[in-house]
Amino acid sequence: MTGTRIAALGHYQPAKVLTNQDLAELVDTDDAWITSRVGIRTRHVAGPDEPVDELAAHAAGKALATAGLAPDDIDLVLVATSTAIDRSPNTAARVAARLGMKSPATMDLNVVCAGFTHALATADHAVRAGGARRVLVIGADKMTEVCDWTDRTTCVLVGDGAGAAIVEAVDSTEGEEPGAAPGIGPVLWGSVPEMGNAVRIEGTPPRFAQEGQSVYRWATQQLPALARKACERSGLAPEELAGVVLHQANLRIIEPLAAKIGAVNAVVARDVVDSGNTSAASIPLALAKLVERGELPSGAPVLLFGFGGNLSYAGQVIRVP
Repeated sequence: MTGTRIAALGHYQPAKVLTNQDLAELVDTDDAWITSRVGIRTRHVAGPDEPVDELAAHAAGKALATAGLAPDDIDLVLVATSTAIDRSPNTAARVAARLGMKSPATMDLNVVCAGFTHALATADHAVRAGGARRVLVIGADKMTEVCDWTDRTTCVLVGDGAGAAIVEAVDSTEGEEPGAAPGIGPVLWGSVPEMGNAVRIEGTPPRFAQEGQSVYRWATQQLPALARKACERSGLAPEELAGVVLHQANLRIIEPLAAKIGAVNAVVARDVVDSGNTSAASIPLALAKLVERGELPSGAPVLLFGFGGNLSYAGQVIRVP
């Protein structure tokens, strides 16, 4: 039987860093106000000459190098993004061109902050169905380009970046015990259509806006049960998790959520403190950093759970490459 696993991860952030003190010079805010409400201290900002596909290609290149693969070893490129300005060529096609790929299938997925976990599930399904052998999955967003820099409730939140994973086919019997080999568990995904306007990127030019209190209440009240169901689908109890990587929206959401899920032994990603809300990039960015720093060992089970725009959500348990 064909299963899947993550072979490698990569991440990238622009060099420019914007601090809370910097923001205080732009809008009526200060470090204490920002950290007390969202927990963010810094965020990375891409320049006008750094489009989303460039961020994505940098992260993808790192993942390929880590896996020891050439660009032509990839037969499907999936990019989760909601901030690409151009409709065509899509971001995935531009990433493939930047990497010098010859003939991969290329698709973008726009599920905003839950984009990466949706794309990861799509890659898993494509490999299991025989449509691909190796898939490059990228979450990349340039949120600062769709931000209203006069609105202190949203401009303090956002940052830019990209994270990538390489998903490949594997014999699902590999490993001495069921689930012992690095793998991707079944996805739990869905949406709350009546709350679709709670997080928005709309208008001309497009601008990010949200109903922060509505999202906060939904995430803290409804998401823990959904996250536990994602664990159940992988045959694991929350206390067996080695890590929890939630969408990096707000530290005030992340910390209580991890506790309510019951992941008492898990390392909890808090990359939002240094990176802000990078939308679809936030989960692979945070995961890749934890793995790079050695905080999550190979084979360890980690819950990924994205939520946000639409209002959509998707989560699965993966094994660390």
